[in-house]
Amino acid sequence: MEIATSFETAFLHRQTVMEGDIDFMGHVNNLVYLRWAAEMAERHWESVATPGMQAAGLWVVLRHEIDYLRELKLGEDVELRTWVDPVKGVRCPRHVDVRKAGSVKPSARVLTTWTFIDAETHRPKRLPPEMKTLFGM
Repeated sequence: MEIATSFETAFLHRQTVMEGDIDFMGHVNNLVYLRWAAEMAERHWESVATPGMQAAGLWVVLRHEIDYLRELKLGEDVELRTWVDPVKGVRCPRHVDVRKAGSVKPSARVLTTWTFIDAETHRPKRLPPEMKTLFGM
């Protein structure tokens, strides 16, 4: 397992821009970037966490920030990378970099603040040490 703590070590997923991703202006809809960011967080979590860890709690969003830099169009291949910063209390900042495959410049940068909540109480809880290790903390 490679720890994703920067763009260079990020968890990577590739996909193609589909018709349902496109808005009335002919490029990827802003809401799609939010969906992609959430899907990347889920993919990354499922790839590193044990079933027991996954059953112990749920990740919920506290805040999204998106910088839209370059448009993506129908049929383009996209590379999405995600990594996390150290947890601050119960807040876990996660980055998602979205770019046309092979590009050196991002099309969008997403910073989402997540919190981990207890599966039973639905109250925020601090990440146990073994979960922090999964994220290189």
